[in-house]
Amino acid sequence: MKAKYAVVFICIVALVIIEKESNILSRVSDKLIQRQTPQQTPQTPQGYSNTTESGSLMVLKVLLSKMSVSEGNYSNFSEEQGGEEELDDFGTYSYSGDHKHVLLMATTRTGSSFVGEFFNQHGQSMFYLFEPLWHVERMLATAAEANNGTVLAGIYRDVLKSLFLCDFSPLEKFISPPPQDHVTPDLFRRESSLSLCEEPVCTPVIKDVFERYHCKTRRCGPLNLTLASESCLSKRHHAIKTVRVRQLDTLEPLVKDPRLDIKIIQLVRDPRAILASRMVAFSSKYQTWKAWAQDGQVPEDDEEVKRLKGNCDNIRMSAEVGLSQPRWLRSRYMLVRYEDIAQYPMQKAEEMYKFTGIPFSSQARDWILKNTQTTQEASGIYSTQKNSSEQAEKWRLSIPFTLARVVQKVCGPTMKLFGYKFVNDEKTLINKSISLLEHRHFQFH
Repeated sequence: MKAKYAVVFICIVALVIIEKESNILSRVSDKLIQRQTPQQTPQTPQGYSNTTESGSLMVLKVLLSKMSVSEGNYSNFSEEQGGEEELDDFGTYSYSGDHKHVLLMATTRTGSSFVGEFFNQHGQSMFYLFEPLWHVERMLATAAEANNGTVLAGIYRDVLKSLFLCDFSPLEKFISPPPQDHVTPDLFRRESSLSLCEEPVCTPVIKDVFERYHCKTRRCGPLNLTLASESCLSKRHHAIKTVRVRQLDTLEPLVKDPRLDIKIIQLVRDPRAILASRMVAFSSKYQTWKAWAQDGQVPEDDEEVKRLKGNCDNIRMSAEVGLSQPRWLRSRYMLVRYEDIAQYPMQKAEEMYKFTGIPFSSQARDWILKNTQTTQEASGIYSTQKNSSEQAEKWRLSIPFTLARVVQKVCGPTMKLFGYKFVNDEKTLINKSISLLEHRHFQFH
């Protein structure tokens, strides 16, 4: 306590003499900042410079406000941050706030829409967004192709950060046509977020022609992003599902942000199953693969095959980063296989909730029970109603062995890392009594 008040006293003295000794003030503030860990260093508010007199004053005020938090005097700054980071028993940084942030990271046709519902259905304390980065990718697709995706990585990360902080203004820049007065009818798959389909975010429909504004449970008018932001701020937990983040390591600044308590769940699936599912869901884009399935010949130097290999490599490299548990990611990364979720949905949901630190609600339990045992045929490529264990094996009857063999060759390292067994012939492929899944327990500390 004495040391703490000594630091406070130094800060106060520095503030008093600021008009006469600005150089001394700068040195004092620098020393105070150095006493904090890198993760705890407050960022200078926009419009201020660390080298200016006003910037130094602001840094000291921020330090004083952070020190007063432990005494129960919560400043505006501490409220905006939502919590502070502290060293845990492992020497890593842990967030002390009660707001949790979950990023479900996957690729297309891995079952991410289904798994995302585990959090979407949590209840009133959860704010969930379905694929908000769709708008960014759509607008900057050309730039992404020209730069191998490197241009998009930072933009994706920054937009995600803003959305986790309930700021929709960066996303508005990518919605086309642009929102008018923060109102848009064009948010991608708005109906897939319960938070955007409840009052007061769900505004009344004025005209019957607005069919595209409908949510699953009610009819809503255009989305007011200001109301969405207010709803987000009122929720304790925030979750985002995306298939557009290519590399896990690009998220390091997001994970280190002291305003957030981010937990990343990477969802993976057998690459053979992914290809089989994409050939059905995105038929027009996979005509080449369909032709190869008919001909029985696959040129392995074709761009489509190279693209498949690149996708598998990205998934594997991200998982390797996560499983190696670097300091910045320790206790914040979880790898889960879709096949395990499909077979044991309730158990895996409990594990994911425990990992995130969010209570597993009765609403989420009820939804999982209802939507993993259905006998009805799933409809639509984004359907979340299915007999999950049966669905996970369905692909084995639809993909020719010729294509499965190509996937095994170019995605072999990825399959081995995740524990997917290879097949040597058509008979083994279609025999669903033979499991293609090795038992694996991925460690998360």
